Amino acid sequence: MLKQNEHAKKSATWFGLNTPGAEIADVDAVIFGIPYDGGVSYRGGAAQAPDLLRANTDHATPCTERLGFYRDFRVLDAGNFDGTDRDEIFAEVQEYVEALVRSGVRFTMIGGDHSVTIPVERGINAALDEPFGIIHIDAHMDLSYELEGDPLSHGSTEQRALEMSNITSEKNLYFIGIRSIEPDEFEFHIDRNLQVKTSWDCYKEGIESVADDCIAKMRNFSRVYLTFDIDALDPAYAAGTGTPQFGGLTSRMAMTLIQRLFAELNIIGFDIVEIAPPLDDSLASMYAGRKLLTEGWGAWADSLGKLVRF
Repeated sequence: MLKQNEHAKKSATWFGLNTPGAEIADVDAVIFGIPYDGGVSYRGGAAQAPDLLRANTDHATPCTERLGFYRDFRVLDAGNFDGTDRDEIFAEVQEYVEALVRSGVRFTMIGGDHSVTIPVERGINAALDEPFGIIHIDAHMDLSYELEGDPLSHGSTEQRALEMSNITSEKNLYFIGIRSIEPDEFEFHIDRNLQVKTSWDCYKEGIESVADDCIAKMRNFSRVYLTFDIDALDPAYAAGTGTPQFGGLTSRMAMTLIQRLFAELNIIGFDIVEIAPPLDDSLASMYAGRKLLTEGWGAWADSLGKLVRF
């Protein structure tokens, strides 16, 4: 069930863009949280991210790094999908996202561990009658059939996506930042031409080249969903996450990547997951997620003519 805390009900939240009580048809984007981290295989804490992120947005402005302002961009904070029963939470999320996509409203989800992306992608799939693309930015591919006996774990996100009717092949998926692989994922990739750019590729080829390739491949789809696991970043930039991996994307690379993808693809929704505040007293991961969010929304605002350039 969706529940709103005090921050979700404040107009100052989300950089002063929140419009409590507004109808979905009257806003530019909906944001909601899924404070669930029962799908982790290592360290938890990501359930705390949605509320902590909310609480730290009334001290920031709706401003891109190039100083473009988008004060007229209207956001509705729908609240959190709270609960203890995973099946119930996932069913509610899937139904809600399906309704958002059918209505044509862009949305942002804050996790939670990466398992919470599963019902979001299922909701998109249920709403559409055509193939769509998924960009998966992460240190891990999340293509395990199951992890520790759990087929809905944070390591099985995109394996579940491949079972959906509108994900017609591995070509619907594009992975960026990968630098760790499970044994069954390695076996899975044999005889499959997966679209993967490892973090090594991002350094070696350059992030602009990686963005070019991703855009070229994802332009085959009229709608794209982007999921950003904060552990795609090197732990130097985002240590507060459950399964950090050394050698990740820099903050500069991540910002450039988000700017390019949002500007050149029709991204109908995105999420930021695996921010685990208890694992980082400085909250660097939370601040990284907040900045990536402002860039994504800035691009959406620009597409609507609501970005005022510096």
